[in-house]
Amino acid sequence: MRVLIQRVIQASVEINFQQTAEIQSGLLILIGIENDDTVEDSEWLAAKVIGLRIFDDQHGIMNCSVTDIDGDILVVSQFTLHAMTKKGNRPSYIRASKHEIAIPLYEYFCQSVSNKLGKPVQTGTFAADMKVALVNDGQVTIWIDSKNKE
Repeated sequence: MRVLIQRVIQASVEINFQQTAEIQSGLLILIGIENDDTVEDSEWLAAKVIGLRIFDDQHGIMNCSVTDIDGDILVVSQFTLHAMTKKGNRPSYIRASKHEIAIPLYEYFCQSVSNKLGKPVQTGTFAADMKVALVNDGQVTIWIDSKNKE
C-alpha cells in the first residue's frame, strides 16, 4: 500500500462538475493499493500519516501533526501510484489491485484515519473520474510504502 501525502491549505474533489469533497488546512492523501496489501498495512499507514510531524509549530519548525493543528484530511484513491515504468514509455498498472480487493482496504484505511483523527475524513469516490485541486502549504510532499518501512 502506498500513499502520497501533501500538506495543503485547501484541497477538493470534483466529479461531473460537482464538488464532492473539500478540506482546508490539512493533508491530501493519495492512496494506491496492491493485491497483497492487508488490513495491517492499512493500520500501519494510518498511524504513520496521523503521527507525521510536518506542520509548523509556533517557532516555524515542522514539529506538529495534523491532529495537533486540528487539520482536515482528504483521501483519494490513486491506482497509478503502483505504475511500473521499467520497460517502454507506457506505464503498466498490473500491480494495482482490482476493485474487489482495493475497495474494502480503501474504506478500511479511510475509517482508520478518521478514528485516529477523531473526526470524519473527506474522500473521493473510488474509481470515479475525479478532478483533484489543491493548494500546497509549502513544498511538503511525502511518499510512504507499507512494504518499505524505513
